[in-house]
Amino acid sequence: MRFSILGAGSWGTAFAKLLAENGHEVLIWARRAEVAEKINKEHKNEYLESIELPRAIRATTDLNELQLFSDIFVLSIPVKHIREVVKHVQPPPKVVLNLSKGIDEDLKTVSQIIKDIWPRSSYAVLSGPCHAIEVANKFPTAVVIASKDVEFAKTIQLAVSNSYFRVYLSEDVIGVEICGAVKNVIAIAAGIIDGLGGWYNAKSALITRGLHEMVRFGLAFGAESPLTFMGLAGIGDLVVTCHSPYSRNRQVGEKVARGLRLVDVLSSMKMVAEGVHTVKPLLKLAKDLNVEMPISREVYEILFNGKDPKLSIEQLMRRPLKMESNFIVTDLPSFL
Repeated sequence: MRFSILGAGSWGTAFAKLLAENGHEVLIWARRAEVAEKINKEHKNEYLESIELPRAIRATTDLNELQLFSDIFVLSIPVKHIREVVKHVQPPPKVVLNLSKGIDEDLKTVSQIIKDIWPRSSYAVLSGPCHAIEVANKFPTAVVIASKDVEFAKTIQLAVSNSYFRVYLSEDVIGVEICGAVKNVIAIAAGIIDGLGGWYNAKSALITRGLHEMVRFGLAFGAESPLTFMGLAGIGDLVVTCHSPYSRNRQVGEKVARGLRLVDVLSSMKMVAEGVHTVKPLLKLAKDLNVEMPISREVYEILFNGKDPKLSIEQLMRRPLKMESNFIVTDLPSFL
């Protein structure tokens, strides 16, 4: 198959490597000419410096060439740029696979953005615990692909699965997208705990209660099942993003907690920490949906209003006491 990948960052590049190793033709779009040139001539990318790329991968800076090449059009750029970039891709691709995670300033997930711009395109989203460097190094990884077009999803499942990359299927597109968006915000909070001292009790509680925020918000936003959040896109991705040294969102929280200014932290990073850009639209949506998200609210206050992280933690701990929420699960056998 022929895959066009919009975005030559670490994940887009690692996914291109996976596809090429599975025998597919791959063309990857880079915003900067020097990145495309290095991929074509040296088979290297600065975003995955230690990785030798297959010679079958080609790179371009021409969006028209990217679109004409494709059987499957892959999105792998920051969510805040997707609307602006893809509107220049014409004619619309027939099928779209999204790798990006977040909510844009118009308060929409990627599936909603694509429906606005390319309403007739089939859409699928791939998500889960999949750090680019580990996939590029062929470390065992499992993810989920969600689509309303089940046959399309099965085609991608077969195309990308191999001995180190295992793909499961889901029809809960919104649920999988919300998992990917909210977990990045919770990972910033996890990094803040790491920056304050790496308290294991606190971090475990944070991840657990962060998962509750993900489920509450996701179900209110239109996710089909709480079980989506117990799967690879939910708790799987949440755990790795909150703990991994590769997590950009966790790194942001850790550095801010140690006293660095957010603007300096972001300017020092090669790639985008999506949670920083997601938290504001997330809280706007939560307000509209009347969903309580106390951890996400404190992340926003710390990042953008300079609130003392220790004060945020104290206020979270002193919130009114209550029962631990339980979500009723009726389809457990099929989940297992």
